[in-house]
Amino acid sequence: MNDISTTETRKLRKLITGMPATDGAGVKLTRVIGQPALQELDPFLLLDAFRSDDPDDYIAGFPSHPHRGFETVTYLLEGRMRHKDNAGNEGVIEAGGIQWMTAGRGIIHSEMPEQEDGRLEGFQLWVNLPASHKMTEPAYQEHNASNIPVESRPGTKIRVIAGETSLGTAGPILQPLTEPLYLDVSLDANTAFSEKIAKHHNAFVYVIEGSVTLESDQGGTVSVVRDQLAILTQGATIELESTEQAARFLLIGGKPLGEPIVRSGPFVMNTREELQQAYSDYQSGNF
Repeated sequence: MNDISTTETRKLRKLITGMPATDGAGVKLTRVIGQPALQELDPFLLLDAFRSDDPDDYIAGFPSHPHRGFETVTYLLEGRMRHKDNAGNEGVIEAGGIQWMTAGRGIIHSEMPEQEDGRLEGFQLWVNLPASHKMTEPAYQEHNASNIPVESRPGTKIRVIAGETSLGTAGPILQPLTEPLYLDVSLDANTAFSEKIAKHHNAFVYVIEGSVTLESDQGGTVSVVRDQLAILTQGATIELESTEQAARFLLIGGKPLGEPIVRSGPFVMNTREELQQAYSDYQSGNF
């Protein structure tokens, strides 16, 4: 493994299995964060995974809907999604692309499949904003696959979307409020992986393909398989290993905000009054 100075290696704290869900106009997905077993992992509010070759599972998409108080992060592995909002912004997210949208004070947008058949696969992550920035102006950070750097190590490929690796590869997404780390890691079979993580940030591993093993805080080694999320203990590094087959996973971390969370549907605020104001503003057209 890489020689990374550390005082503590992160271990598996809890294993979460996603639950089937639908959202938008009936898109079938797996809800990993934002379900009873894991309501949130500060600053992360939601993680949905979608993967289907059946157009009936995704074709209805996510028609116009509002957001306030947080950021939505859409990362596609396969397929195409068209984005539009009420400020006149429009574009297409393609395979390997990322859209990091700061909803801030309020935005109304739609995300619709730009395809009628084939596979659509990707993720949507919600990242909270601190109280001081919940009413900021909406903004976007959008990058296609060619703008996301890929770091190669023996038996390892890392797509660096946000944050910086121990070898100095930095992703294009910048968000100093939560200092996110967002890595898409592919490992050959029987390959060890080690990476630094800001010591006091919350972090998790979500397995996309294959399986990985890592130490548990209860002792011993645990296997994390496809579509499972491993919540990590605090520490300065993570060490894990693929098994007899190749593996792919997301490694995501961020600075916890430690603030009250009051949420309902598409709005995430700090108080019940702010939440009521969000609904009032939306209903009166003040988005």
